[in-house]
Amino acid sequence: MSEVLSLTIPFFGLILLGFVVGRIARKPSGGLVWMNIFIVYVALPALFFQYLSRMPVDELGDVIYVIACAGATWVVLIIGFAIAMIRTGGNLAYSTILALIGGYANNGYLGPGLALVAIGTTATVPVALIFSFESTMFFVLTPVMMAIAGSSEGTFVQQVLRILHRVFTHPFILAVIAGVTAAFFRYQPPASIDRLLTMLTNAAAPCALFAMGVTVALQPMPSSRSVQDISLFIIIKLVLHPLAAYVVLSAMAAPPLWLMSGVLLAALPTATNVFILATQYGVGREEASNAILVGTTLAAFSVTGVLYVIRSGLL
Repeated sequence: MSEVLSLTIPFFGLILLGFVVGRIARKPSGGLVWMNIFIVYVALPALFFQYLSRMPVDELGDVIYVIACAGATWVVLIIGFAIAMIRTGGNLAYSTILALIGGYANNGYLGPGLALVAIGTTATVPVALIFSFESTMFFVLTPVMMAIAGSSEGTFVQQVLRILHRVFTHPFILAVIAGVTAAFFRYQPPASIDRLLTMLTNAAAPCALFAMGVTVALQPMPSSRSVQDISLFIIIKLVLHPLAAYVVLSAMAAPPLWLMSGVLLAALPTATNVFILATQYGVGREEASNAILVGTTLAAFSVTGVLYVIRSGLL
């Protein structure tokens, strides 16, 4: 257990530092914009590209396990959506946000750093591919559900173009495509560019974790009643989602690398994108905010438990 704590304490310690600084400094959220731009558009894409470009091409072809992870996510989304529809009396838009709280993991900010520390550089391939596939899935699913609910603006063609734009301009997805292409053609950048990529790669995880802490700190403190309203969906996210990933991947006899990576990513708390989507569509904003705050806090314990299982060879 001490080995696991030596991994998780620095990891969640950076989130805690960001949270404390965010609470003490009390700066407006606009001050976080440039750090998020650096993380999303520069540092994490550099990490994905560098590690993927160095991987043997045959290690990039396990698409079936990516689909398996997405299948596990679909299971918890459907369960969460069904529960939400019953609770809300059939409110489709609101139920969609609640389902996302239970199934949309924070793979982008938390996944790469934690997987690299817990599993090693070989985890970059599963993390990058799972993230890209599931991000595309959510980019398509959410607008479709909101359009059915009548909460989406624009014609059908405009909505399709908006989805395609989000998918094919996302820096992480572009970095994955570039990295896989470089690996296929066995391209290696010049030494000076490679050193720059290494610097950005080393900065990616610390900056992402610190920014995550600040983001959580800027969320308003939830009331006990509001926490009760979303508690079941947080349990779905932190407990049922990794369990579903384990069952599906085990049933497919997935290699240990994919099994560990899939379960670890599924165990992560609700993505900040859920709050962005809730704000965009004007529904479930408070619930999404509370889920990110409470879920990220509880994940310090639940993810530690998952890591213990992984590092102990029980998975």
